Amino acid sequence: MRASRHNQPGFATIVALFLLVVLAGLGAFMVTISSTQQITSAQDIQGSRAYWAARAGLEWGLGSLTASPGACPTPPVPFTVDGFTLTVTCASSSFDEGGIARAVYALTSRAASGGAAGNLTFVERSVSASVEF
Repeated sequence: MRASRHNQPGFATIVALFLLVVLAGLGAFMVTISSTQQITSAQDIQGSRAYWAARAGLEWGLGSLTASPGACPTPPVPFTVDGFTLTVTCASSSFDEGGIARAVYALTSRAASGGAAGNLTFVERSVSASVEF
């Protein structure tokens, strides 16, 4: 007896289309992962820049207090560093320590960029310090 071969026209086309769809899906997945990594890396760098901008605002406040102690410094408007908008706040309180009047200043510097919270490019960092005179 002879084994008969059945012709299966189109089978190779179906397999080729299936492989093409699978490879296209893998390619799209790799592009998505790469894009996400790039955005995350850019946000990490922006976060570091925002921290140092906030730190610069804090240093400005501390320097202003040292130059003229007795009053909280008033930051310039607008106060920007390297594309970041800075908000420097100062609160003072005084107390008596063994008959000596002391003043404590609490400084907070906030650096923000990229619009409002919820935007993909929004970055914000805040640093604070206290100093006694």
